[in-house]
Amino acid sequence: MKRWFSLQGLLLIGLLGWLCSCHSGKEKESPEKILGSRPYAGLTDSIKRFPQNQELYLERAVLLSQNDRHELAMADYKKAWELKPDEHIALQYVSNLMLVNRPQDAVNLLKECIATWPANPDLHRRLSEIYTQMGETKKAIDQYDEWAQQDSTNFEVWYEKGVLLAQLKDTQAAITAPEHSYRIAPINYNGLALASLYGATRNPKVITLCDDLLRKDTSNITNDVLYLKGSYYSDTKQYEKAIREFNECISRDWKFTDAYIEKGIVLHDLKKYDSALKIFIMAATVTNTSPDAWYWMARCYEELGKKDLALVNYERALALDKNFEEARDGIRRLKK
Repeated sequence: MKRWFSLQGLLLIGLLGWLCSCHSGKEKESPEKILGSRPYAGLTDSIKRFPQNQELYLERAVLLSQNDRHELAMADYKKAWELKPDEHIALQYVSNLMLVNRPQDAVNLLKECIATWPANPDLHRRLSEIYTQMGETKKAIDQYDEWAQQDSTNFEVWYEKGVLLAQLKDTQAAITAPEHSYRIAPINYNGLALASLYGATRNPKVITLCDDLLRKDTSNITNDVLYLKGSYYSDTKQYEKAIREFNECISRDWKFTDAYIEKGIVLHDLKKYDSALKIFIMAATVTNTSPDAWYWMARCYEELGKKDLALVNYERALALDKNFEEARDGIRRLKK
């Protein structure tokens, strides 16, 4: 038995060694061989004939990237950049540097580009994104501040700084930045972001801002704005106003599942369980994959004393969202 195991082990080791050598051979394939084979051979020949043609290097770099040959692509991006520095090429080169895990090189390149093209928002934005990915959040914020000093009237600076601060859960600063953005350019997308932050903090300014957005809506955000108003009224227990806003959402878009659910929650809070149940059933009809709809149906059934139906619906909610702890708690409660 021991001899058999030993032979088998040797065979297995030999097989693994052969597979690894094959894999290693593929990995160690020379750059010259790769670039001289399909689908790169034609571009490689053209580059040999026209070594100063920037477009050829770019085309081959993109093709290499599409085939996960990012290390080889980096050399072509670098050469294209050296032949003719251009801000758009720089952004492609930066993306490649991040793919090959060279963030500091990407940072250095972006700093060089910002010194040359300080008005390009994409360069500032990308540098802040990379600092954030590196865990250098202070540098990311400082970069937005530097951008703002160079172009204080650019509403995008303040909007994007607000997005970053919201991600960092610095709520007050996250509100101040988009407020400044909206003062510079009161348009829908930064206004909606600011309204969402007001709503999340139960700031009554959300209503004034939403009404302002509704008056000049040109990009079909009306339902989102009405939903924010309804949510604020619901959170502040102004239930009649909340239901009015949610009804308006539903009348404009009968598939607006969240509006059904929020309206149902209002009715549940008012202890109108039968009415709330009908709304949650409608929500589940509109979107039968919504765990919230099934969860709130279960809550209503539980309040109405229909424990079997409540249990079934808690289980449906949990099946749709394995991390739905409230649904799991409901199941435990009913199985006691």
